[in-house]
Amino acid sequence: MRYIPNSPEERDEMLKIVGLSSADELFRSIPKDVQLNRALKITEPLAESEVIGAMENLAAKNIAARKPSFLGAGVFSHFSPTIVDYLIQRSEFFTSYTPYQPEISQGTLQYIFEFQTLVCQLTGMDVANASMYDGSTAMAEAFLMAQRVTRKDKIVIAQTVHPEYLEVAKTYTQHGDLTIETVHFNQETGRVSGDELNKIDDKTAAFVVQSPNFFGCVEDVKMLAEKAHAVGALLIVVVTEAISFGLLKSPGECDADIVVAEGQSFGIPMSFGGPHLGLFACKEKYVRNMPGRLVGIAYDKNGNRGFVLTLATREQHIRREKATSNICTNQGLIALAATIYMEAMGKKGLPEVAMQNAQKAAYAKKKIAEISGFSIPFSSPTFNEFTVRAPKNANEILEKLRLEKGIIGGLPLSWHYSDFPNDFLVCATETNTKAQIDNLVEGLKSVV
Repeated sequence: MRYIPNSPEERDEMLKIVGLSSADELFRSIPKDVQLNRALKITEPLAESEVIGAMENLAAKNIAARKPSFLGAGVFSHFSPTIVDYLIQRSEFFTSYTPYQPEISQGTLQYIFEFQTLVCQLTGMDVANASMYDGSTAMAEAFLMAQRVTRKDKIVIAQTVHPEYLEVAKTYTQHGDLTIETVHFNQETGRVSGDELNKIDDKTAAFVVQSPNFFGCVEDVKMLAEKAHAVGALLIVVVTEAISFGLLKSPGECDADIVVAEGQSFGIPMSFGGPHLGLFACKEKYVRNMPGRLVGIAYDKNGNRGFVLTLATREQHIRREKATSNICTNQGLIALAATIYMEAMGKKGLPEVAMQNAQKAAYAKKKIAEISGFSIPFSSPTFNEFTVRAPKNANEILEKLRLEKGIIGGLPLSWHYSDFPNDFLVCATETNTKAQIDNLVEGLKSVV
């Protein structure tokens, strides 16, 4: 249904009924000094055909979408089966609201329950919630959950966690009691430095590590879990590339306590950074401190199965003072898209996609390392993303590569780590062909 505004006559009639002479009087409670008092700086009204033409002209400027890209760093290019978009656009899904009334929301509750089940299977954890906004806010919520569980106020985080995730967490916790300390990484392996793990002490609520980390390196999660548990701290594992669940050992198998992840890789477009999807799972013994809400199964007296919201202490509920989070949506449509993707790929499809990612990245890493002056600075194993060290400024190389060869070659590390001006991240997924990787290699040779 198209949006059809009220006519001037209809607006006058509405104002007359409520006893007002103008629409401005609707805002009289707003102080004059904070009102805009001028027209909005937008175009004059356009005909529908003119709007379509304007949008097409804007879209034509987005040439980056048609260029081979090797960008990753938290948002990844993956193939999404057509069935994902087709199903989420069905009206019963596209318009559904949060399922407060289970008697009329069984379909919504069922797919959320399946989503939770799939997240548990992937992460190796006991219980998962009905999703979060994105990976970064999920990590911030995990900080607060660890504080509730342990009643301790110190978080120790690896420097190899996505820098933007850490900024979000600092914003979340800036007015609370939590303190955040950073553990630096080993510049030979690209992993957490063992020399600094003594920062994890009996005052630590949780140690936080990302694997594969921001540099693409796979961390030794099992060892880190043992270090954290030895002093009574929790281990929070962050995963920004969810496809890695299809190949790497799950965090649950490595004895993680809380797992948070970005689910964008599961059939969700990059979309200039959102909306995306936060995955959140933990051990069962911590479930009552988990943020958000869960969907559970219930049975009536005749044994018929039904789905209901459960353990949902949220800010708009009766016991709002007990709320574990102010998350007020379960990102329902995005969670549904991820559920359809996971179901469509299945137990064989997801590992196959993950293997393609690992193989193509390994090929790209090998070929780039053979270029004179280029090297791979970190020795740790990687998944689909890795760090490259160039013979000169990486930002200049990548800009020249984009302008001269039409290739988006990766992300300069100097955007987040000023000490590494010549390093950049390269990501290869199943959407990158061998020809594209070969062109990247030839392009790097020529621009240097």
